[in-house]
Order: sequence, then C-alpha cells, then structure tokens
Amino acid sequence: MSGLSGDKILVTGALGQIGTELVEALRKQHGVSSVIASDLRSVDQVGESEGPYLKLDVLNTDSIIEVCKNEGVGTVYHLAALLSATGEKNPALCRKVNVGGTISVFEAARQCSMRVFTPSSIAVFGPDAPKHAPQITDLNPTTVYGETKVEGEQLAKEYEETYGIDIRGIRYPGLISYKAPAGGGTTDYAVEIFEAALNNGYYDCFVRPDTRLPMLYMDDAIRATLMLMDEPSENLGASKAGYNIDCFSFTAEELANAIAKEVDGFKCDFSPDVRQNYADSWPDSIDGSVAKEEWNWSPEFDLDAMVKAMLDGLSNKQ
Repeated sequence: MSGLSGDKILVTGALGQIGTELVEALRKQHGVSSVIASDLRSVDQVGESEGPYLKLDVLNTDSIIEVCKNEGVGTVYHLAALLSATGEKNPALCRKVNVGGTISVFEAARQCSMRVFTPSSIAVFGPDAPKHAPQITDLNPTTVYGETKVEGEQLAKEYEETYGIDIRGIRYPGLISYKAPAGGGTTDYAVEIFEAALNNGYYDCFVRPDTRLPMLYMDDAIRATLMLMDEPSENLGASKAGYNIDCFSFTAEELANAIAKEVDGFKCDFSPDVRQNYADSWPDSIDGSVAKEEWNWSPEFDLDAMVKAMLDGLSNKQ
C-alpha cells in the first residue's frame, strides 16, 4: 500500500534488530529503490548497501521533512529508539530519543501528509496490570522505556485526532532473531542464549529460570507489521496506536531445555541482574484478541519451531 504524498517508504533505525529484517521485507514487497533505509551511522560505516541509505538523526525534524519532501515519501516506519535495558542506564537520553524522535517523525508526517508505523512495547504494562495483559488496562510502567512507549501511544492518538494522520503501532513482545544483534533490551537473553549454545555450549542467563515473558519470532513480527500497515483504515479501531498481538510465552528455563534437546551437552546457569526487575514488571502473556478480530492476526511460530529456526539460521550464518 503506498502512502499519501508519495510512494516511497522511509525506515528510521534501519540498522537495528527489527529494521534490518523489515527493510529486507519491504524491499521484496515494494522494490529495492522504493525503500530508503536510515540510521545514525554514515554511509561509509555501513558499507555496501543493496538499496538507498541515508544518515539521519531523528531528533532533527527539519532533516526528516527535507528527506520526505525531496524523496516523495508516503510512509515512515519509525523504529529508531533506545531499548529497555539501555534506556534505563540513561533515562534522559531515553526520553530524548524515544519521545523527541517520535514527535519529529509525527511533525514530518503532519507537514508531508504521510502514514506512520511506530512500535510500542509490552513495557507499557506495569506490575499492577493483569499477568495476562488485556488490550485495555491501566498503563503504569515502572521503567523509563515503558513510560516513553506509553507517551508514544498517546501522541499517536493526539496527532490522529488533531491532524488526521494515520498512525499505527504494535506492542511488540520480546523479539527473537539471528540476522542482526539484539539491541539492549530486557529480553536479549532469549537471543544471546542461541549463539552461546552453539559457540560455547554454555550460557549464564541474566534472569531467573522461572521468568515467563511473551515472545515472538522475528518472521512473525515482520509479518504482523506488514499486515497491520496493509489493513484498510476502516477496519481498525481505537487500539490502532498500540495493538496487543497474540504470541507465545515461555520461561527462561523452558527455553534452555528446548535448546538442550537440539544442542548436545548445552548447559545454562541463571544469575539474575537488574534486568530481572524490568522483566518482573511485565506480563506473563498477552491477550491479542482485538488484533485477531480487526486484522486477523495469529502467529505461525511456537517455541519448538522458533528454536529450530534460530539454530538453523545461526548454523548457516557461521
């Protein structure tokens, strides 16, 4: 689906865990030259690119507007952000990048008549939310990262109501992939453990063995993102700025055991650190019934399928 003011697509944070695979999927769907990847790194730091790439600071609103006008951008996938574990180490920078960058993109969308996808997160839920998190509940996160995601959802609704901008988002659970390194999130253990299993036969996990969190394999996350953006507006309701989506939940120990079935001799110890506190404030599972009803979302990967896909992908990559 093309955008309003132009047919091209801009992806911010394109070198991150999600951006790497989303750019690839968008270029398959829309053509390589139609998708402009952007991030903070300069072109010479990125190396050979298979399509258009720009160095772009999302805090520079004028630069975003200039790019979108000059390139004929109609849709922005705004992925640039500091993730949970990284953000808690520098709260001021987390707020600056996550909220300031979102406002920059929304302002550009207002001036250039563009559609926007901007991800939310299960970090919007606080410890007072039900452990099976519903679509609608009080959002009282205890992390700065979570606060920025709540503010992002509120800003999206404000810009849609005030300016008529089509802004959509998904409350991503923990995302698991092998194509790009994890980006400093609380659920990074569910990514790091695979490479450690193959390379060392051992992993020291930074959360307790009984820590249960909602997770999604990256192939499903990308598919959900594209499905949501392709859905006609009239089918989407009040939750469009931050949909819960069905995913699967497992404990850290269940993940380690599933890997041990596939990797002979793999052992995992558990040494919880400060990230345990963030994990404890989040739900165990997600009610994605609204997304299922409004745009027919359901995941394809469960724990066993994800484990096999990750091990196969990493083995072929090495």
